[in-house]
Amino acid sequence: MIEVLHQAGRFPLFSSEGCRALEAAALARSPARALMAQAGLAVARLALAVAPHARCIWIVCGPGNNGGDGLVAARHLAGLGLEVHVSHLRGNKPLPADAQWAWQTATDAGLQIGRALQAPDGCELIIDALLGLGLQRAPGGTFAQAIQAINASGVPVLSVDLPSGLHADTGCPCPDAQARPGAVVNAQHTLCLLSLKPGLFTGQGRDHAGRIWFDDLGVPAVDGGSGRLIARGERERWQALARRAHVSHKGSYGQVLVIGGAAHMEGAALLAASSALAAGAGKVHLKALSGALQAAGTSRLELMRWPEGPLDGQTPWQDLTLVVGCGAGHGLDVTPGLGSPLPEILRQAPRLVLDADGLNTVSRSTMAQELLRARRSAGLRTLLTPHPLEAARLLAWPVAQVQADRLAAARVLSSALDCSVVLKGSGSVIASPGEPVHVNGSGNAALAGAGTGDVLAGWLAGLWAQAPAMPVHELATLGAAWHGEAAHGAQVPLRAADLIEHMHALQASLP
Repeated sequence: MIEVLHQAGRFPLFSSEGCRALEAAALARSPARALMAQAGLAVARLALAVAPHARCIWIVCGPGNNGGDGLVAARHLAGLGLEVHVSHLRGNKPLPADAQWAWQTATDAGLQIGRALQAPDGCELIIDALLGLGLQRAPGGTFAQAIQAINASGVPVLSVDLPSGLHADTGCPCPDAQARPGAVVNAQHTLCLLSLKPGLFTGQGRDHAGRIWFDDLGVPAVDGGSGRLIARGERERWQALARRAHVSHKGSYGQVLVIGGAAHMEGAALLAASSALAAGAGKVHLKALSGALQAAGTSRLELMRWPEGPLDGQTPWQDLTLVVGCGAGHGLDVTPGLGSPLPEILRQAPRLVLDADGLNTVSRSTMAQELLRARRSAGLRTLLTPHPLEAARLLAWPVAQVQADRLAAARVLSSALDCSVVLKGSGSVIASPGEPVHVNGSGNAALAGAGTGDVLAGWLAGLWAQAPAMPVHELATLGAAWHGEAAHGAQVPLRAADLIEHMHALQASLP
């Protein structure tokens, strides 16, 4: 058993359908009831580990195998002399065979099983074994009442496999018939069994799941078909690429050009440029769309100002790594006559990180979308870094639709524009044509502030300039993981300029 986000590695994610197929295959290879026996024992062990002081435990079980796991755990905990109260909401249908076995063995052991929907007096831990991954719609009736009672109790909660009411694939509360979000358990711990579900790691999953633990029940890991969870260890992948020869010079580490910073938004471009510099790019140029910033200079004396005027061939830029859009306002609008550099950038830039107002401009222009789609077939590489609203504009979807299934939204956007995408947010999603989706496990609410996205865009470009042959999907995964890791332990709120220094400190800590 592991606390998965504290481990180094990439872990396969399974959709609900994939989970069921994996479970069926495991059951076919295992003796009868063995898998449920292992699962229930794992729940009991984790309960003892996370609440070693607890003498009174309330276990709320549903009518499926999730409830069966809870009954097995109840039997083990009661056998250790703990005061165990079991509420079982079995309904009128017969229990599945394994769950019936768990019921029978629990009652044979002397456990009293009731239907109370309230935590007993003195309760110190609740085990939520109410609803599993098969849930597709909002819990109703006594199930909703049980979830409300669990959440109202003020008692720490350990959920089995998923917090009851959370959709396994999307990380959203399961909706009711009117598409309204239903009730979801707020757990402090979740023990994911057999396979990892993407909904635990993106959307609202992390808020509902708390600390996420994983026990594969002895079933070997396979490709889940729904992508991979990116846990720790990504930054170390940079180590081999980051070694600097004694004979190297600034020209050895590439150049970045940041285009953005319209009037009143100069800070966004400055943050991106400063971030690219901290990431290790040899030279970083800033072409600010605001004349005020061009004239006044910057607080980072190492940054180089790009000549004013049109982006043309007089100063070569076609071999540089570009960051375009941070605080650009309407300075990139492709309306004829405004002299926007964006069309030529889309036609020629070999490596392009498109963010913020660059994305908004593309969303308004059919021509820009066509140019963007043509880049990969022309050997040019592109990375988009939208937040949910920017992704919604590019897809012409409501924001709620993007957030309702973040993995699907990232896949569709990557396919539609034929490029790599980092859909930012809780559990940022990285999607690229022909690659498995990655869900980033690092980061926290310290990143929920102005300018942190500009820092990510600049950092990605800074890494890319140093390793121009690195596959975009790998670059995006590395950069997002690094960005999130820098927020761990940071003071909240974390100011974006300070985030750059946190990221730079992590670079300095590499062996």
